[in-house]
Amino acid sequence: MKRTIDEINEMIKKGDVCVVTAEEMKEIVEELGPEGAFKEVDVVTTGTFGAMCSSGAFFNFGHSDPPIKMRKVWLNDVEAYTGIAAVDAYLGVTQVSESRDDYGGAHVIEDLVSGREIELRAVGYGTDCYPRENIITEISLEDVNQAVMVNPRNAYQRYKAATNSSDRILRTYMGTLLPHFGNVTFAGCGEISPLNNDPEFRTIGVGTRIFLCGAKGYVIGEGTQHAPPFGTLMVKGNLKEMKPEFMKAIVMPGYGVTMCLGIGIPIPILDVDMAKFTGVRDEEIFTEIIDFGVPRRSRPVVRKVSYAELKSGKVVINDETVRVSSLSSYYMAKKVMDKLKRMIEKGEFFLTAPVERLPAKGVLKPMRQREVKVVKSVMTRAITVKPDTNVEDVAKIIIQNNVNHLPVVDEEGKIVGIVTSWDVAKAVAMGKIGKVKDVMTRKVITALPDEPIESAARKMEKHNISALPVVDSKMRVLGLVTSEDLSKLLAR
Repeated sequence: MKRTIDEINEMIKKGDVCVVTAEEMKEIVEELGPEGAFKEVDVVTTGTFGAMCSSGAFFNFGHSDPPIKMRKVWLNDVEAYTGIAAVDAYLGVTQVSESRDDYGGAHVIEDLVSGREIELRAVGYGTDCYPRENIITEISLEDVNQAVMVNPRNAYQRYKAATNSSDRILRTYMGTLLPHFGNVTFAGCGEISPLNNDPEFRTIGVGTRIFLCGAKGYVIGEGTQHAPPFGTLMVKGNLKEMKPEFMKAIVMPGYGVTMCLGIGIPIPILDVDMAKFTGVRDEEIFTEIIDFGVPRRSRPVVRKVSYAELKSGKVVINDETVRVSSLSSYYMAKKVMDKLKRMIEKGEFFLTAPVERLPAKGVLKPMRQREVKVVKSVMTRAITVKPDTNVEDVAKIIIQNNVNHLPVVDEEGKIVGIVTSWDVAKAVAMGKIGKVKDVMTRKVITALPDEPIESAARKMEKHNISALPVVDSKMRVLGLVTSEDLSKLLAR
């Protein structure tokens, strides 16, 4: 008892395909069993709608006249990443405006999809082939050559729910958490969510055609932080074909800007097992409630809970009933899968087989952290001299203190040069026994106190020098770091 995706697509062409939503499929499986459901149903549409922070869009703006190579670009005062090409940029939905906290990349994308014009402001390098150094203009979605939504992490299979044991309100990416276990928040749509209906990733993989914000999109790989049963998807779609109805820019208090997206995926019922998978219920989908009142590395699990209990609006913690609220929209998720169902029935949406399956296992590792040594941890006291100090006196200071480098400072302690034992020896050999200002090096390579020592070492290697004066933001000398200091640290 099997069918293929090609066979299903033929049914779509002929208009005799049987498509049901994930919500409807639960009832069919309960009534007919997986075998009966397989005989009746060809495709199950799934849906999810909620905040998906790891989202954004690539833009190609086209060349101005004269052309510009964008070093930085802002869209409605929201900076986009330009390290791609002359007039290409990637705008992340969580990037915040430089002039207001309640507007960001998500709002720019929503404005564009809604047909509004936005301001583009850019500064350039000013090269021979890209002579322009700045531009301010207004653009719409129709004006750009390409606008491609590419989201590194979407459609979480499930999320860990959140609560707060501390005595203060916490503002988090899981919403506002009240003190003393005052509430629980969760995300994800449970039994109608795409990845819960294909937990073995048999039909959802690289190349799977999906419904993305009202347009046809594709799965292009596993999402970042993919760790089943907390699987994720990396997806793409044409922003110009998307509908504002299925995206919403929001601001989460105390956290920042993000965007709610609607994603729907058709599940082909290839065999009885797929019918069984799509009959999954919220009672069978479990997650954990995590205490955000405790620092992340030691954050405890308060209890295990099913999506059915979360969706009931209340859970029990420490023998107390705690109210629960969802950060995802079940209403919008249903609109997504209903819309996808109609598109398939009308022959407007065909299914694709994945060209590569997603990993069934994954490990979510924390960031590797090691202590980063900074310059101030190895710098030594700097003996400074003034520009009008005699070279003979400098020679005595070098011998008496057994040092090789003396920063030269003005009356305010700001660096104006550096003199070394080699400079002094050369001056004596040439008979130039005058002032320090006559023999010092005026272009001084310096380091900041909180700069990583690796950076300081690279500066010494690049400029073929053996010491760096350490200065503050006002160029006042704080100390000195030498190649000898770094060698001792390496030896330790």
